[in-house]
Amino acid sequence: MNILHLKYAVEVAKAGSINKAAEVLLMGQPNLSRAIKELEASLGIVIFDRSAKGMVPTPEGQEFLGYATRILKQIDQVEEIYRDGHKSKRKFSVSVPRACYISDAFSRFAQKIGESPVELFYKETNALRAIKNILEADYKLGIIRYAQSFDYHFKKMLGEKGLMYETVTHFNYSLIMRKDSPLANKESIKFSDLTPFIEIAHADPYVPHLSLADVKKEELPDNIERRIFVFERASQFELLSSNNQTFMWVSPVPQSLLDRYGLVQKYCEENKKIYKDVLIYQKGYQLSELDKMFIEEILKAKKEYIKKGM
Repeated sequence: MNILHLKYAVEVAKAGSINKAAEVLLMGQPNLSRAIKELEASLGIVIFDRSAKGMVPTPEGQEFLGYATRILKQIDQVEEIYRDGHKSKRKFSVSVPRACYISDAFSRFAQKIGESPVELFYKETNALRAIKNILEADYKLGIIRYAQSFDYHFKKMLGEKGLMYETVTHFNYSLIMRKDSPLANKESIKFSDLTPFIEIAHADPYVPHLSLADVKKEELPDNIERRIFVFERASQFELLSSNNQTFMWVSPVPQSLLDRYGLVQKYCEENKKIYKDVLIYQKGYQLSELDKMFIEEILKAKKEYIKKGM
């Protein structure tokens, strides 16, 4: 096995076909096909299922491609560090759910990184992409969110993928809406009170071994007839602040952010579902000083906001 073969396999996985990958790599299709077969023979596994639909990674192949991708990125990093006397940069990367207490913790963390060269990568996404970012995209840390009722599904999957996990916090979702929303004047909000209003919801929930339709059915109440699905936090706050007929389920939100957008936070006593935010990283990975600084800020923010909200 050599580095070129790793590069070939990763490119085939990206392209989904030998022909397309060969075009990108500027090499002949027969040579590329032969290189992939030699790689599979040397490893003793089948990396790709070959069909009319193209080259699809097998489960073993998917695992190998994760390793190959990380190896190639590490090689690029080593070359960058030592090329032309380049000064090494500290790097930090994390994938997180769209949570205000986490973004607030990241802002505080970013203020403490000092003056030495550093690159920070902060990705807001769902649990599936956060896990993939660690396995395939060289992100070091992740925080995933799921309902406690799905704890078995997630822990089983994380163990199978060789990921360490540690609970950061658990909480009940609260509601946020504009200060002049009819909901804001209610002393106690019930599920039935939400029916006439528009819910702002995230469009990409995920639970291992369950279909998207089943997850949405479990996560989203059936009594809401109007929803706007969004993928990032800025849009959700703009929508909430511009329309007093909207509401959103959230983990507890800092008062400063509520004030900035003219929102209020309310609680629904009927909502008993508990959610968990869980820190994940590769088994064997040693936390860096930047990682520890970020986790420290997360724990501080949790105490400040989540405890108030519970």
